[in-house]
Amino acid sequence: MTKHVALVLGSGGARGLAHIGAIEALEERGYTISSIAGCSMGAIIAGMYAAGELQEAKKWFLQVDKQLILRMMDINLLSRSSLVKGQRIIRELEKIVPDRPMEELNIPCSIVATDLMHTEQVVFRSGSLFEAVRASISIPLFFRPVQMEDKLLIDGGILNPLPLNIVQRTEGDVLVAMDISGKDSMPLERKVNFISILDRMSDLQIQQNTLLSLQLTPPDIHAVMRQYAYTTFDFDKAETIIADGKRIMNETLDGYEAAH
Repeated sequence: MTKHVALVLGSGGARGLAHIGAIEALEERGYTISSIAGCSMGAIIAGMYAAGELQEAKKWFLQVDKQLILRMMDINLLSRSSLVKGQRIIRELEKIVPDRPMEELNIPCSIVATDLMHTEQVVFRSGSLFEAVRASISIPLFFRPVQMEDKLLIDGGILNPLPLNIVQRTEGDVLVAMDISGKDSMPLERKVNFISILDRMSDLQIQQNTLLSLQLTPPDIHAVMRQYAYTTFDFDKAETIIADGKRIMNETLDGYEAAH
């Protein structure tokens, strides 16, 4: 049984911290990640792993609390396009992994964003790692879109929340998906208001696009975290989310290995 992995990390805000635990599970069980792809939070973890700095990233995320999250939110009240500029978050990320060309990363890394102007996905495999990440995490109305030439780039999860079709494959590898937008029901205790309805509409879009990705490019191994296991901004629960990601991947690998 081959243990070379093409790993795909889905979008999902703070749930993306589960990707750290999933990677730890794969490596502890002897799998070698030969290529990686991601979007939104998955793009951050994919980039940091490919740069060889995942453990530094983990240390940083484990010290995040609500106060730090608020300090990173550089509110943009004068803008008509977003609530947050996003520059403080990028500066924090650069403390962990200095920007570098994607073609110089340890393994092939593919990051996806969405071009609003031409209604198509944009795949980054070269050039600035942090420009790619900054584009991929640009949640509509929350982060300012990224202008690149004639493109206006926003969150890659809008079109391709689980980018199975863009990861660079090697002969005989295993395609592994860490899906953090598993179908789920909205919790009954969640208040129904204008914001929650908009959020639910976004969740449904991500769920349906994830299902489409899985149908078009079925992975060999599909690990799933429920979409409402954690909220988009539960970054102060990093330790628990990472542990859950590790547990989910280990359970999924148990089933895969038993069948092979």
